[in-house]
Amino acid sequence: MRRVIVIGTTGSGKTTLARAIAARLEVPHGEQDAWNHLPGWQEAPLGQFRAAVDAFTAPSGWVMDGNYTKARDIGWARADTLVWLDYAAQVVFWRVLTRMLRRVVGRQELWNGNRETLRGAVQADAPLRWLFRTHWQRRRETPGLAAGYPHLTLIRLRSPREAEGWLRSLSPAAESARLPRPG
Repeated sequence: MRRVIVIGTTGSGKTTLARAIAARLEVPHGEQDAWNHLPGWQEAPLGQFRAAVDAFTAPSGWVMDGNYTKARDIGWARADTLVWLDYAAQVVFWRVLTRMLRRVVGRQELWNGNRETLRGAVQADAPLRWLFRTHWQRRRETPGLAAGYPHLTLIRLRSPREAEGWLRSLSPAAESARLPRPG
């Protein structure tokens, strides 16, 4: 396991887990959201986004998180492991809600100067609304999508506790490690 993609519905903790895996494996971590969301919440041009994914996944070791279909053919083809955070909707709902409130109140910068706002929290592509539009669809489609990449080892984690246990199993040094809360 040297080239890992972490997927899951919005707010499931993809970036948090991906960072922890990268630290355990001592490889770089890449976040697709950071490449996609330019300043002012502008979406990166397709060629620019695909070039970022291509460049990041060219080396022999990395961990990348994100569900972007527009570069799946690059990342999934190069990965050896697909980690799927397949948590219950109510778990993800509370994670998205508390994360959004924490980010809005704390004025936390996300990517390229962007911050979540209360106004943005009700837009059609806001994480809370996105969760309801995509959670069950991803749950239905992901097994078939993964089957299209038979070289991938699929690790399906169904709860934060299961993810934490799996992460600890990656190395003996990680025995006492706990997965930080997503943020």
